[in-house]
Amino acid sequence: MMPVKRFIRKSIAVLLISGIYPIALHAQQVIPLYPGKIPNAKPDTAVHEVSATDAHGIVRVSGVTQPSLTAYFPDPARATGTAIIVCPGGGYSILAIKHEGYDVARVLQQWGIAAFVLKYRLPDDRIMIQKSIGPLQDAQRAIQLVREHATEWHIQPDRIGIMGFSAGGHLAAMAGTRFSENFIDNPQHVSLRPDFMILCYPVISMTDSLTHMGSRIHLLGEHPTQAQIRDFSAEMQVTAETPPAFIMQSTADPGVKVGNSVAMYLALHAHGVPVEMHLYEKGPHGFGMHNPDTPDQWMDRLRNWLISNGWLPASQP
Repeated sequence: MMPVKRFIRKSIAVLLISGIYPIALHAQQVIPLYPGKIPNAKPDTAVHEVSATDAHGIVRVSGVTQPSLTAYFPDPARATGTAIIVCPGGGYSILAIKHEGYDVARVLQQWGIAAFVLKYRLPDDRIMIQKSIGPLQDAQRAIQLVREHATEWHIQPDRIGIMGFSAGGHLAAMAGTRFSENFIDNPQHVSLRPDFMILCYPVISMTDSLTHMGSRIHLLGEHPTQAQIRDFSAEMQVTAETPPAFIMQSTADPGVKVGNSVAMYLALHAHGVPVEMHLYEKGPHGFGMHNPDTPDQWMDRLRNWLISNGWLPASQP
């Protein structure tokens, strides 16, 4: 952990000396998840990170071998003490890292939230010993890292949430349901449980009737066992200890069946876990913060939910 601490402290010292601390504190910073050895990794020189923009303007990142957090710290005058780790989607084959990551983080930052975009490893037998747990390891490490540095990053350690879109929603749901299993080294016994989940048109289930087959194949392979399907179906992993959740999706979603959101809502409700869900009649898949088929802004609904649960102050402009 020392390399990360030294980096942050050195950066702040430079800013203080230069007299621009208030401006630069809320600039983005890229923080490696693992300053040392990356768990569950095996070397493969044929895999390289690639970032490309498709015909629709979607930034697609693939071949991630060095996972990281891009931190968007809020202006100290607006900081609320709440943090959210954002997991972009992409079917576990790419990361739609801009409109489901960086753009979202900038809005959260404006709300006074410390936002961290997780660039997680995509499941790949070439670079992982066990590909099914690779993304979850990175999500757990992100929670661990933010909680370990909560004091110096001006974050309340009991106000750290996780947010995910599509397959990133599956990853967020896995982090929120399987936190009692340590998929990473955790010698200090840091809590790996997020304090809340935000699941946006999420892949939830690995069952044949509900799953997004592309995500399942990339994560579990062509022929997963029944045990794997159960273990990686978030609705089957919910307990009374699962953190509260906000769920959002379009019922017309052509990519991920809305039954995923409904199954998660019902499982949470059945276990007495607070949950709020917003389903839109119309809307595509993968729209990020702006559903083009409704004038309603679901991010307003999210902000209200955060306020109602005490993670944002009602007075925050």
